[in-house]
Amino acid sequence: MKKYLSDSSSLGKLSVLIGLFVIAPLIVLPWYPEDAKYTLSFLIPGAVSILFGILMGLFGKKDSEVPTDWRSQMGRSSLTVLFAWGWGVLVGTVPFVLGGQLRIVQALFEAVSGWTTTGLSAMDITTVPMIYLFHRSFMQYCGGLGFIMMMIIFISNKQSMNLYSAEGHPDKIMPNIKRTAQAIFLIYNTCLVLGSIAYRIAGMTWFDSICHCMCSLSTGGFSTKLMSIGEYNSLSIEIITIVLMLIGTTNFAALLLLARGKIRSFFRVSEVKFMFILLAIFIPPTAVSLAHGLDIGLAEGFRKSAFDMVSALSTTGYSTMSYAEWPHFAIGVLILMMIIGGGMGSTAGGIKLSRVYLTLRICAIQIKKKLSPGSTVKAPHYVKSTGKTPIDQELADETTGFVLVYLVVYVIGSLVMTVTADCTLTEAMFDFASALSTVGLSIGITGPMTNDATLIVEMIGMLLGRLEIFIVVIGFTFGFGRLKDMLCRKKRS
Repeated sequence: MKKYLSDSSSLGKLSVLIGLFVIAPLIVLPWYPEDAKYTLSFLIPGAVSILFGILMGLFGKKDSEVPTDWRSQMGRSSLTVLFAWGWGVLVGTVPFVLGGQLRIVQALFEAVSGWTTTGLSAMDITTVPMIYLFHRSFMQYCGGLGFIMMMIIFISNKQSMNLYSAEGHPDKIMPNIKRTAQAIFLIYNTCLVLGSIAYRIAGMTWFDSICHCMCSLSTGGFSTKLMSIGEYNSLSIEIITIVLMLIGTTNFAALLLLARGKIRSFFRVSEVKFMFILLAIFIPPTAVSLAHGLDIGLAEGFRKSAFDMVSALSTTGYSTMSYAEWPHFAIGVLILMMIIGGGMGSTAGGIKLSRVYLTLRICAIQIKKKLSPGSTVKAPHYVKSTGKTPIDQELADETTGFVLVYLVVYVIGSLVMTVTADCTLTEAMFDFASALSTVGLSIGITGPMTNDATLIVEMIGMLLGRLEIFIVVIGFTFGFGRLKDMLCRKKRS
């Protein structure tokens, strides 16, 4: 039976694309010529990645046929996605090291946090050159869409649909996959232009406007300021950020409904309704908790609660103040919001709104069956952007399986962090929830002084969270299986 590895043409294209992304920050040099001394720090890794990609495309082995069985398709696609993200992290790390900005582990952490749109940082923002601030923000902007999505925008092939699904994009919103990617890219960039202009009008510089808009839309959370959005103390900037974070955390297919003026259809989507219900439920009690715990006015409590609840649920990670003095109730709600996360098929992380919604619906259905064993239970369904979808047994198993695995990883990661960071369980639960859900909020554990062991635990969490765990497991399993087969064949020959 033919064994399939990853198509070298796809790997080559991805490598070229990643090289271009890493070189892109050089565009800021005309405005910040003092950073020209860092040119080679970006040019060398970018050029190596592009050259590697070209050579792989020209001389690499290409499969003459596409695997037809599901397992081989999924395995090969997952392996390609793992290569893209692994290579992206390595190439994105090099500028920090060559430029003398970070140690190797810190640089790896910053690159992982950037590409996965997490926003946790090991850098002292007050001393970071402008070109590196742009590099961090641009990594998040591209990572929000994903390497596979960006490749398909310009080039597609027979494996595009499998790769698109493997990277965590569930919906094909246009007749073909390339037009789907281009439609999403158009929405994303239109929001970038409008959001940057809005920030500029609200008082940010153009540089800060573009960087913050890239990170808001990608639900990334890197900021050019030490105190994040709180540095500006501006209600208008906070409102703009809330709108951009909500756009970023909404399913791209649902956003297309909104862009087409189908407002009623947009609000019928189950996960959209669920998102606003969650915010309506949790913002008021959190506001009261903050007003009482921090001794501030109720209006100020609502302002802080609304911003930080949206930031946590959207998995963006922007903040307006330190969480060190927050009441335990408010901290608990933030952790819950981070674990739930944003919309499926958006730039957000977490378990995802639709999975949590489906889990609650499945629980309700089971309770109803237990309470009324003799009655007929109506066939349940939920509403996606494409219309009504039945909640069948396969969907129920897939959803509950993912939620369970996610929570197991979360518990293990939190416990390990209590050891590596020598912190309380609450602190570990907060920061690991932030890493695993790719949020970027920190209660104070993560920063320039964080030890390497803790950074490594958080990096593992960020990658598992961004690639949704199963893709990582499938990719590694498929890769090791193919490697084992190759070694066995060599021994026999």
